[in-house]
Amino acid sequence: MKQGWEMKKLGDVCDKASSNVSQNQLGDEVGEYPIFGASGLIKNVSFYHRNKPYLSIVKDGSGVGRVTKMDAFTSIIGTLQYILPNAEIDLDYLNYSLMSVDFKKYVAGAAIPHIYFKDYKNESFLWMPLPEQKHIVTILDEVFNAINTAKVNSEQNLKNTKELFENYLQSVFENTGEGWEETILGKEIELLVGYAFKSKDYTELVDDVLLLRGDNIMQGDLRWEGAKRWKRSEYEDYKKFQLQKSDIVLAMDRPWVKAGLKCARLSENDLPALLVQRTACLRNKSKIDNSFLYYLIKSNAFMNYLLNVQGGIGVPHISGQQILDFTFNKPSINQQQTIVQKLEALLVETKRLEAIYQKKLADLEELKKSVLQKAFNGEL
Repeated sequence: MKQGWEMKKLGDVCDKASSNVSQNQLGDEVGEYPIFGASGLIKNVSFYHRNKPYLSIVKDGSGVGRVTKMDAFTSIIGTLQYILPNAEIDLDYLNYSLMSVDFKKYVAGAAIPHIYFKDYKNESFLWMPLPEQKHIVTILDEVFNAINTAKVNSEQNLKNTKELFENYLQSVFENTGEGWEETILGKEIELLVGYAFKSKDYTELVDDVLLLRGDNIMQGDLRWEGAKRWKRSEYEDYKKFQLQKSDIVLAMDRPWVKAGLKCARLSENDLPALLVQRTACLRNKSKIDNSFLYYLIKSNAFMNYLLNVQGGIGVPHISGQQILDFTFNKPSINQQQTIVQKLEALLVETKRLEAIYQKKLADLEELKKSVLQKAFNGEL
């Protein structure tokens, strides 16, 4: 360790201060000074608690242990805590130092997680004279700015990659070709709506049969964690509701959420499974390709149709007849298969690029951790 540097405890270089403000006290408050909670800005109020920049840490609830640098003339509510450096500590240096602390090891409480300064104040802290702290901050600012720029670029590339496939998919169903004919979904598919299995007879035994409910359907995937099941011994009693490989399933209650349409296609790994009420299964007939049908259901044309016809106020829902009544333009079976080949080739390339950008983002996060570790091990 360099001369003049030493290891101290976090509690030796900073102190904490608590807020006695709760969010429900702010209803009538109006002013020019921001007050913050764990999720960010709550509102502007008529008072402030700090006239200098400081750090805040979430001490209760969601996001516990998250540290944020705050501006002067602001305040925080009681689920956060002020961290105040002493005169020998640069605020930015302290902020970077706390980025390298694993606060999870100090979390207590299951229902509402919380941390206490009395516990994490014993974290080791690399102290050095102020000019050298500022020098470290200058280095870290430069490195982190470069990393953040790289992250923004990678995130944009990832977004562009996803949009490339989506844009091509939508263009297929918006720009009809020669020979395409208008039809309705009811002529092209067999529609199966699920059975009202009694919830009191559900099981959770791994050897029993999966029950496919709307909650299990995501955007292109099926989520089986915590899935309900039915007695395997009764599986053959429900032949009509047995699902098959490549079946396309659609949630009929709240079919669209912010993440997109709740629609997926079954694989061998999803079987055996039974279809539950308020869930639809679409099976293609001979004149429509299964994959073409799947992409049609994932198209904006179908989604916008459902959004226009769905009913319900509390829980939007669609009926089987509304699904069958969807009108679209259909190419020949050969054209459908050519379109599917192009879509799936593009999808493979999209997934490859997504994996590259996701790995780059993960590597950049690891680089941040590595730089911080070196900085506070005295290696910069």
